[in-house]
Amino acid sequence: MIEQTHMATHPDLIELRRRYDAASASPIAEGAAGLAFLGAVFLAASPWIVGFSALTAITVSNLIAGGALAALVIALTAAYGRMHGLTFVVPAIGIWTIVAPWVIVGAMDTTRTIWSNACAGGAIVFFGLVMLAVGFLRARRPAL
Repeated sequence: MIEQTHMATHPDLIELRRRYDAASASPIAEGAAGLAFLGAVFLAASPWIVGFSALTAITVSNLIAGGALAALVIALTAAYGRMHGLTFVVPAIGIWTIVAPWVIVGAMDTTRTIWSNACAGGAIVFFGLVMLAVGFLRARRPAL
């Protein structure tokens, strides 16, 4: 009789998850995740903070993108070893945030929306790239 093993119990996979979890526990990764989360909260609330909530389309876009980013960062922080493959979405949401005032149909490209989205999106892209880099660099280091 052949004994079947599940992929989740494979030693290489367990070691890979351990390395990614160790990478996510570094102060740089935790700081980047925390600041990305704050960026997500600002993005979701920015229409009311900055004062462009009357522009419904970009208000909804920022609210959805900010909520999705906040949920993603929480999930990455809780289980980075299993979800590290989704880290690229953080800078992608930041890029969307930057271009949204020009891409969304209607006159959404006001001074307030451009400055707010460019600053928030730039910060989100930066912290997302830090999260990506920390995961790649720490996971690829040889174990001592």
